[in-house]
Amino acid sequence: MTVKDAVYQINDVLHRYAVEPVLRVNSLAIRQAAIVGLIGPNGSGKSTLLRLLGFIEKPRRGEILFKGRPAGPFSKAVRFRVTLLSQEPYLMRRTVFKNIAYGLELRGSRDNLRSRVAEALSWVGLPDEVFADRQWSELSGGEAQRVALAARLVLKPEVLLLDEPTASVDAVSVERIKAAALKARKEWGTTLLIASHDWQWLYEVCDEVLQLFNGQLVGPGRMNIVLGPWQARPDGYWQKVLSGGQEIVTTAPPAADAVAVVDSDRIAVADAIDSSKAGKNILKGTISRLVLEKGSRSTVTTVLVGAMPFAVRVPPRQIESLNLYPGREIDIYFSPNSVKWIHPGDKKTS
Repeated sequence: MTVKDAVYQINDVLHRYAVEPVLRVNSLAIRQAAIVGLIGPNGSGKSTLLRLLGFIEKPRRGEILFKGRPAGPFSKAVRFRVTLLSQEPYLMRRTVFKNIAYGLELRGSRDNLRSRVAEALSWVGLPDEVFADRQWSELSGGEAQRVALAARLVLKPEVLLLDEPTASVDAVSVERIKAAALKARKEWGTTLLIASHDWQWLYEVCDEVLQLFNGQLVGPGRMNIVLGPWQARPDGYWQKVLSGGQEIVTTAPPAADAVAVVDSDRIAVADAIDSSKAGKNILKGTISRLVLEKGSRSTVTTVLVGAMPFAVRVPPRQIESLNLYPGREIDIYFSPNSVKWIHPGDKKTS
């Protein structure tokens, strides 16, 4: 990807609140009109990254280029072109119509306000004749989130950042919000960045999914994260005992409380495994979910080993030959050398 093709280029970015760094991204490029998913546990840095990409905050170090040029918080270069929808729908104390029209009025674009607001409401499944004159306080949680999204869609943004947009809304609103976001990409070429715990949806719609942990990108795709502590073994390897008694075996970690990262591509599934060939990690589990990954013919398969989920990217020929389905018991295996480490002190991956 060239700089010309990138809507964002992040270089050596570090951001902190008080003393502790909360986000560290050495390099990341996001191409125009892409749909990029962000996954990771609470506190992993997803919301911070979106606020930086929304130019709401400025990183303590490094730069973020927008279409090849530096941009700062609320600068003219990005105003009305980039917009963020957070999990909490912050609406002004006014009618739905005035909430949605507000951005257009700030832009000085007051022509055909009623019809443009009505169109934005229709995108999120709220009839103009029913909702336009309602007060903000008369909306349910799902309706308020849809109005907040409509207020951003009416601007026809070049970039739409979505931070857990469906986490606290009803099922109908979930589907309406998802559909409206994807329609913006289809109709206008809007770049979408979506942080969500609904990783099944992300894998279905995203061109790329990035995973964050402890404020850093641990890699593209579905990475498996295993927390310490780790214990030394007599054979020179280290291990962690999972619930149920099964063990994960690794090479020596940088510290006993280091975090292990295993790429889903480095884990395999099989009916029965020859332990002499598979190495030291053979885990028995149960398939809980299969998700067809957009942009590839592979299926991301979640295998529960005790209480711990492992994601495995399985080629289509194996799905059929092994007859994989939710509830089926299966073995997974990977080499101890497949493990990468996140150092607990400096948050770097090795």
